[in-house]
Amino acid sequence: MMEAYRQAGGDPGVLQLPQVATLVISANQVLVAHEIPGVHFEAESLPHGVRAHIWVEPHTRFTQPVHLCFGLLPAEGEQEIIADYEIGEQAQVRFLAHCSFPNAIKVEHRMQARIRVGRNASLTYTEEHFHGPQGGTVVLPKAEVVVEEGGYFTTTFALTRGRVGVLRLDYHVRVEAGGVTELVTKAYGKGEDAIHVREVVVLEGPGARGLTRTRIAVQDHAQSRVDTVTEGNAPNTRGHMDCTEIVRGQAQASNNPLVIVRHDQAQVTHEAAIGTVNRKELETLMARGLSEDEAVDLIIRGLMR
Repeated sequence: MMEAYRQAGGDPGVLQLPQVATLVISANQVLVAHEIPGVHFEAESLPHGVRAHIWVEPHTRFTQPVHLCFGLLPAEGEQEIIADYEIGEQAQVRFLAHCSFPNAIKVEHRMQARIRVGRNASLTYTEEHFHGPQGGTVVLPKAEVVVEEGGYFTTTFALTRGRVGVLRLDYHVRVEAGGVTELVTKAYGKGEDAIHVREVVVLEGPGARGLTRTRIAVQDHAQSRVDTVTEGNAPNTRGHMDCTEIVRGQAQASNNPLVIVRHDQAQVTHEAAIGTVNRKELETLMARGLSEDEAVDLIIRGLMR
């Protein structure tokens, strides 16, 4: 499991530090649940996964991120993670989650998360995936998030290591007065991969702000679809949707932004760009000795970063 964690981009050594809160789940087994003052875990095994309750005490701040590791090592199987996150008011915390399915031929991973960010609290959640080369992983992450007054929530979901397989991401974020949210999604599809991203940001309270930033590349016969919705429902709310997709070969990409404004002092904007890699950048890299495929891959990974 430690090697799978490394393949997903994590540092296995961090999981053994006593000052770092850590939760490690393999299939439906909780391997590690190490708490530190201010961070608490409750986890129970389910037939095909784990139910977890993770909470951070109010007014606590941490220099080290909380590390989460989810994975399934066999070639076939399913894993369901049902997680509740509670971030107490005025707390500040970062989560680093690494999900690894290195041998997947027929694996389904379902994540159902409910997240509450308390008043004037801050949560930064970064999720990195590694799926191996077979393209046999189906990933279904779903999150319902509430950002309370003055709260801050930012999340980055990255699936750029190995084959995507099938990804259906569905996030819904409600932001109350003075709150801020930023959703960043990155995916790199190849072969017959299928990517569907759906993100809804509801700016419910006065002065709420929201940003969705999507970066997706597809090549071969892969397909991607991005559906983003931002609602401005109160005065002085500001929202923006930013989507860039790169298409190569016989791949296909689409973007469907929806803007809903219910107050005359709210403002929501969007921009989208779908196309191939920049020809000048490609020629410059090829002139320096890279093949066309290597140059394209480098440009795409630069976009992802």
